[in-house]
Amino acid sequence: MSPAAAPRLTGLQRQVLFFYRRVIRTVRTLPRAERGDISRYARNEFERYRDVDKKNYQLVEHLMRKGARQLELATDKNVSGISFRQLQQPA
Repeated sequence: MSPAAAPRLTGLQRQVLFFYRRVIRTVRTLPRAERGDISRYARNEFERYRDVDKKNYQLVEHLMRKGARQLELATDKNVSGISFRQLQQPA
């Protein structure tokens, strides 16, 4: 493999990247007033779980399902106002 070649991604890694792109594209379709909070929340969630073991398929799939539900809720036209609060991690 040449130094410039990107490493091959697993199917699950490709799904996560596809979902991340979907989040970014969806946020761009929202009104400007709502974009900032949702975008920051999404970025924080991806950063928060960045170091999850890539072989922990159950957790990764769970997080993707959870994220998809949250994205659906955030973009629902019938929802008026979302509060993004970060839960404290147990010590």
